[in-house]
Amino acid sequence: MIIDYIIVGSGLAGIAFAETLSQHNKSFVVFENKSQSSSSIAGGLYNPVILKRFSQVWNANAQLELANEFYAQLEKKLAVQFDFKIPIYRKFFSVEEQNNWFAASDKPNLAPFLSTTIVHKKYNGIEAPFGYGEVLQTGYVDTISLLTHYHDYLKSLDLFVSKTFDYTTVQLFDDHIEYQNIKARHIVFAEGFGMHSNPFFNYLPLDGTKGELFIIKADLDLDVIINTSVFILPLGDKLYKVGATYNWEDKTNTPTDKGKQELIDRITEILNCDFEIVEHFAGVRPTVKDRKPLLGTHPKHANLHILNGLGTRGVMLAPTLAKDLFDLIENKIPLDKTIDIKRYAIS
Repeated sequence: MIIDYIIVGSGLAGIAFAETLSQHNKSFVVFENKSQSSSSIAGGLYNPVILKRFSQVWNANAQLELANEFYAQLEKKLAVQFDFKIPIYRKFFSVEEQNNWFAASDKPNLAPFLSTTIVHKKYNGIEAPFGYGEVLQTGYVDTISLLTHYHDYLKSLDLFVSKTFDYTTVQLFDDHIEYQNIKARHIVFAEGFGMHSNPFFNYLPLDGTKGELFIIKADLDLDVIINTSVFILPLGDKLYKVGATYNWEDKTNTPTDKGKQELIDRITEILNCDFEIVEHFAGVRPTVKDRKPLLGTHPKHANLHILNGLGTRGVMLAPTLAKDLFDLIENKIPLDKTIDIKRYAIS
């Protein structure tokens, strides 16, 4: 018997593709790959606006529409809530920042996402004399809850393999592949930064951007996500997720003293109250220098495919990219040239 797909990687990209297959009645098995799992340490925020540059996220409208539908269906299927609709408030530090916000909100592509009303609300431990700008259609996905429950769902169906994938045992044929005792029509690799160990796709220029985050305990009363030089996300019981750093040199998932101090310095710029560091964690985001994902089919092997490079916006990107890759493989619908791996030549 030949199944339709083997999926290598069980982070956001892998499970988004697995669920897309499930919706289309395709058979599959998922191999866990913990070489560099950024999904489990992600902030999980979805935000259609790049607040540093006041620009719209690529394809934001379509991504949000599909993501909202995708996660709602998945919550119903798993009988658990992990998608939380919550505003993001961008703290203003000057009148000039307020003016920049209003200028951005006049742009047609940003108008649906930026409120034109300055929010003046007092929160314990935060001074904001210039107020906040509210970003609309935002929230966060509890990625740990999503991954845990979806993995359990796959295990209950015997579709989850907790073994390191051995690339050397892949056998390629014209119409299928064989891996150990499994025959499949296709393999989709969704390994994140672990792609560097993949001999089929390690020619691609996947970079890694290390991020470090905290869980802190503080006497705040936030009911929104605060975004400045870091984000502060309320988790309940006076616990908050805070992040993140960006390190382009260190490719390990080990927390560092340097990252810790950087986060402490940024937090103390925002909070005027004491806080306790409850947890400090790190991971490597799969990023690409052109800031576009890596999707497509191997140039020499028609049954090998990749879904990678989601970077810092995996929650928004994953459902759309999974659909795009599925449509490429099953329906021969070409990918957007900006995300297709054809833009990089194999060496």
